[in-house]
Amino acid sequence: MKAFNRLLFTALVAGALAGLFLAAIQHFTIMPMLFEAESYETGGVEESDPAAEEAWAPEDGMERTFFTALNSAIVGIGFGLLLTAAYALRGRVSWRGGIIWGLAGFAAFNLAPAIGLPPELPGDAAAGLGERQIWWVLTVIVTVVGLWIIAFQPKKSLKLFGVALILIPHIVGAPQPEVHESLAPAELRTMFIYTSLATNAIFWMVLGVLCAVIYNRLGNNSNQHPVAT
Repeated sequence: MKAFNRLLFTALVAGALAGLFLAAIQHFTIMPMLFEAESYETGGVEESDPAAEEAWAPEDGMERTFFTALNSAIVGIGFGLLLTAAYALRGRVSWRGGIIWGLAGFAAFNLAPAIGLPPELPGDAAAGLGERQIWWVLTVIVTVVGLWIIAFQPKKSLKLFGVALILIPHIVGAPQPEVHESLAPAELRTMFIYTSLATNAIFWMVLGVLCAVIYNRLGNNSNQHPVAT
């Protein structure tokens, strides 16, 4: 199998499976918290109030579950492409190595940004969307670069530089709202943050393992059954 097809097929299958797995566990953990938070957010708003009209959103039930699963699968495929591309550059990666790569992805895309911008419930106060997006992107980039330096550069001075890179966005600080407030109880918000991080950590480990197993299996099949040209 050609290298690009191997990479793409791995990302599609592993990403979709891991994304659907994430949607399944969040259905029983995250979604009930979101529903509860939404009840606080809409509790004082009359349905007939024109100010309460919002952009389209899927209806609760099967429609919302479907779109949540679809979104998770798409996100999984995107992250699967990144992981599989990294595997292709590094060569063969074992399933144990896949766990490590997955945890690195979790650290870069979830844990590091959550230090400054933790997962939000409906009704949470937040800074401007553009400011948060810029900080999130920059945090992910410097964390990825910093982790790569720490993992693959032998010099201690470079490893220290990698650590410094990771710390920079947190020293600068994430954009914050003028007033910190939340309609949901503090206990619910805390549980939501930790549960979101835990489910995403599981997702990344599953994705890392699936990408490694499928990528290696396709490579073995290609070597055993070469295509005649």
